[in-house]
Amino acid sequence: MKRILSFFLLIYSTFIFSAEDSMYNFSWLDQDKEVYVLQNRKFRKKGNVYIGGTLGCSVSGAYIDSNEANLIGGFFFSEDWGLELSYTKANGAENKTSDAVNAQGSVPFYRKVDTASSAMLMWSPFYSKINTFNKIFYYDWMFGAGITNMTTLDNRNEFIGGSSADDLTKETLSGFTWMTALRFYITPAWSTRVDFRAQHVNAEMTIEQGDTEKRWSHYYNFNIGLNYTF
Repeated sequence: MKRILSFFLLIYSTFIFSAEDSMYNFSWLDQDKEVYVLQNRKFRKKGNVYIGGTLGCSVSGAYIDSNEANLIGGFFFSEDWGLELSYTKANGAENKTSDAVNAQGSVPFYRKVDTASSAMLMWSPFYSKINTFNKIFYYDWMFGAGITNMTTLDNRNEFIGGSSADDLTKETLSGFTWMTALRFYITPAWSTRVDFRAQHVNAEMTIEQGDTEKRWSHYYNFNIGLNYTF
């Protein structure tokens, strides 16, 4: 009977969850020491406005290598949900792959990002900490998805006789964007940020002899920077 009772107690204990305000007994420790547990958030996001900036580089694009700078601002209306706005300025140049295609007497079509304005709904379900080198680092893992409005430059005119490679066509396109980011806290006000961001737009692409067709263009970027929370 005792074994059966012990079994049911073990099963029941697996369904007991601790909330953030749960009490923990650490009487075996020095009472003057402060103890943090994972359920207790040391850094809060709810009701906070933050601004920041990141620098990054493109990890996509067959013929263009691009660097970018981002201005970021956001607000979390709960610990898990928020909104974020961003503005991107990119600077791209043809790479060695493009030079190799040109050397064969062909012209590669490319479309590079000039600027982008994005709005995303943010979801931050994971909060954690790392204990290393006798120091605890707190961080959030965030996800975002939304819409973007991009200004791009492409070399469609290069497929037309008499046009130079520097005669680029500017176009404004709308699409969707998503990202995932890790936000490491330094102080309650300052935090570092590492994110991977993607943007997708459906636009005309020149195939050959000036013929075009609509295809999806995908841009992926890796960024790192700082946030300041008010």
